[in-house]
Amino acid sequence: MRDAVLGRLGTDLDLTTDARPEQVQELLRGWAQAQWDTGIAFGTVSAVKDGQQIEITTYRADAYDRVSRKPEVRFGSALSEDLVRRDFSVNAMAIRLGSESEFVDPHDGLGDLLAGVLDTPGAPQDSLADDPLRMLRAARFVSQLGFRVAPRVQEAMAEMAGEITRVSRERVRAELDKLLCGEHPGEGVDLLVTTGLAELVLPEVPALRLEIDEHHQHKDVYAHSLTVLRQAVDLELADPAHPSPDLVLRWAALLHDVGKPATRRHEPGGGVSFHHHEVEGAKLVRKRFRALRHSTQVTEDVARLVFLHLRFHGYGKGEWSDSAVRRYVTDAGPQLAQLHKLVRADSTTRNARRAAALQATYDDLEARIARIAEAEDLARVRPDLDGNAIMELLGIPAGPVVGRAWQYLKELRLDRGPLSRDDAAAALLAWARDQGLQPPR
Repeated sequence: MRDAVLGRLGTDLDLTTDARPEQVQELLRGWAQAQWDTGIAFGTVSAVKDGQQIEITTYRADAYDRVSRKPEVRFGSALSEDLVRRDFSVNAMAIRLGSESEFVDPHDGLGDLLAGVLDTPGAPQDSLADDPLRMLRAARFVSQLGFRVAPRVQEAMAEMAGEITRVSRERVRAELDKLLCGEHPGEGVDLLVTTGLAELVLPEVPALRLEIDEHHQHKDVYAHSLTVLRQAVDLELADPAHPSPDLVLRWAALLHDVGKPATRRHEPGGGVSFHHHEVEGAKLVRKRFRALRHSTQVTEDVARLVFLHLRFHGYGKGEWSDSAVRRYVTDAGPQLAQLHKLVRADSTTRNARRAAALQATYDDLEARIARIAEAEDLARVRPDLDGNAIMELLGIPAGPVVGRAWQYLKELRLDRGPLSRDDAAAALLAWARDQGLQPPR
């Protein structure tokens, strides 16, 4: 119902009934093209009819022990019992199907939906105690729908934040990912911070409130990080060639400065520095993502962007050599487009002249990358000699020395650009002699 009112109705429908699961299965047999019972323990039977996915769940009147978040499944006999146990009133609306359709909305979910408010059907303390995951779902809906939570719900979230420890790390991670992929991720994150939930599921973010932005353009690095997140989303959406939502880019934008609290130093004269915060930040990303049991791929991709987000600031007014440009591209690898957006989003200065200068400088870097890439195929930088050629020239078998030689030639390729085979061979032989090897003549 919620998505239908919002004009977001997809290809799946949720139905509820007083019929028991086995009765539902019998009724679907011969009518649906396919059906399955993956959720039958919870009273849900799924089916497909003419490309439409349907989930039919028997009325529920569950009881919770409030120790775990797993309910004792009890089937109910009335729609009212089923709706009152829903997480939010906007999800507690129904249309009774039949010869005379009836809109059923005992908790004014439609009013809340039109007002953009998330409230619970009953007392929020009871709803959140039954299933603490609902606190993260509230923040996720704020991000996805642009809603605000009712004051009594926000108060209950703050009071009961500690209950989130009952939720598995995998479910926490899934909700955080969905939150970041919403249209308003900054607002969702801010709700987690305001209620104290972030202290328990993502403590590196509220820690940023203690740090003053080095440019003094924000009251703290936390506000700066939310601005960077919003700007990264804007850049992502403005580029039709960029996949959206980009989970990795959004995580990196939110966490790019998490290394600052541990690296803050007060300098003589009253200044503040955060030297090497990108290194510390990448370490903290890996630690937090391991705790959330995120995939290795996402973990390393986010950590790489955090590690590289400051590299551009050494570019100055174009002083980088071609070698430095090659290394920038090679280190970013397939994440170069994401790094471009993160670096641009990280410019939050209110000084229009400075902002324009930073963007122009990055325009220049991107133009140089394009020129060099056109000439050298930067996307696939490889040594000018492969492993077989190295073994033949040095007269050695496969082993660690071949790997070291390959790495030397790659570094040489980055420093000097493409070499002829003769020049690469001469450089390799000189390196081998410096390593104490005796290549065949």
